[in-house]
Amino acid sequence: MVFSTALFLTVFLPVFLIVYSIVGKKLKNWVILIASIIFYSWGAPKFVFILIGSTIIDFYLVRSMYRAKLLSRKRALLIVSITLNLGLLMYFKYANFFIENVNSVLQVAGINGIGWVNVILPIGISFYTFQTLTYSIDIYRNVHKPLDKVNDYLLYIMSFPQMIAGPIVRYNTIADQITNRNETIDDKLTGFIRFSIGLAKKVLIANVMGEQADLVMNGDISNIGTSVAWIGILAYTFQIYFDFSGYSDMAIGLGRMMGFKFPENFNNPYTSQSITEFWRRWHITLGAWMRDYLYIPLGGSKVVTKRRLYFNLWFVFLVSGLWHGASWSFVFWGAYHGFFLVVERLFLLKVYKRIGRIPSIAITFLIAVVGWVFFRLEQFDLALAYLGKMFSWNPVTSNFSLIPSFSFFLIIAFIFSFSTLLNVGNKLCDFIFTSTGYGQKAYYWLIPLALVLFILSLSSITSSGFNPFIYFRF
Repeated sequence: MVFSTALFLTVFLPVFLIVYSIVGKKLKNWVILIASIIFYSWGAPKFVFILIGSTIIDFYLVRSMYRAKLLSRKRALLIVSITLNLGLLMYFKYANFFIENVNSVLQVAGINGIGWVNVILPIGISFYTFQTLTYSIDIYRNVHKPLDKVNDYLLYIMSFPQMIAGPIVRYNTIADQITNRNETIDDKLTGFIRFSIGLAKKVLIANVMGEQADLVMNGDISNIGTSVAWIGILAYTFQIYFDFSGYSDMAIGLGRMMGFKFPENFNNPYTSQSITEFWRRWHITLGAWMRDYLYIPLGGSKVVTKRRLYFNLWFVFLVSGLWHGASWSFVFWGAYHGFFLVVERLFLLKVYKRIGRIPSIAITFLIAVVGWVFFRLEQFDLALAYLGKMFSWNPVTSNFSLIPSFSFFLIIAFIFSFSTLLNVGNKLCDFIFTSTGYGQKAYYWLIPLALVLFILSLSSITSSGFNPFIYFRF
């Protein structure tokens, strides 16, 4: 089950909110946990038992680690916890990739390949792993004490608003909210408004962009011209942004309705003046996780040589690329972004300062768009062929037409992606996405707007057969 379905919007969510509102405070976490298990079981009925079992084991492992007096025992239990969680991720997400590559090498050597039954990838496995690692590492570092109840830990790991598509909620930022929170009417209204905005971003913009992107990029690339190639990749560029940020908005909104304050995950990334800035604005919780749990332990920027600093940057983004998917194109995509981070440190940031804000934004946007080609087309040779079409300057494509309303929503996508370049757009964005509460006067127009967006989105879902969930591989 995902947020942008009629079942979730018309049955699951209303029933959940009614039950959650009428039960006492002591039962609210149980309601969320049971709802989360039902929500996840709908899409992964077999894996949910493995998920619950490994989470329970991890809870007691980490509690034993916290209570251990010897540092050596603490470290040993931390290693066991990390191994358990990374082991699940490696098996379910990367086993097929590993076996395929080993078999390719064996074939070249004239040796029979390894027999293997493909492992089905459970949705949300990466987000699950990041949160379990956060829990064990934060407690090992004494950032926060562990939870007292196993059901509260299950709630932290499996909470349905953010489990399958983020944001990555680090334990120390939400620990106290799990055991003690009070949602207000303002929280419920603010959460509904945020949820409706995210739903509209996903359904009304991202789905239209995605349908056009699929039409171009899933077809015969050899027959497309330059203009159509750019239409396809621009459509995907805005699809992945409005889809991913839309899901994050919906998760933040749902959490807010329950009294949780989830971290922001996007901040107008396409207005960035460098790739360095882009990654401070795109998937913010992933960037922060990689910084604190991988980049800094590697030495971060506090290293003896610049060569090691550049290696750390590049390596972190290589891992980030592999995290996004078990494919060499994802690895290349991560290395591609890591390369530009290093080049910016070397000289490119100075160039950006000289040429000014708008040219810097345009160059950064172009770099991001080219990178999305490798993200979207998992076969490396196809990605290279598509890039060739983008820069071949051949405008002719036979038998091609835009889907209805694409041009209109492409303009809308551009406007919303770059609106913060104007002062009025920046103020409106800050008001909607960073306000702790909108205030009574603002509710007079925000609530009707949210209702209209909700109804339009639901109508679009029920009338259209195109509603992809693009995070199944994450």
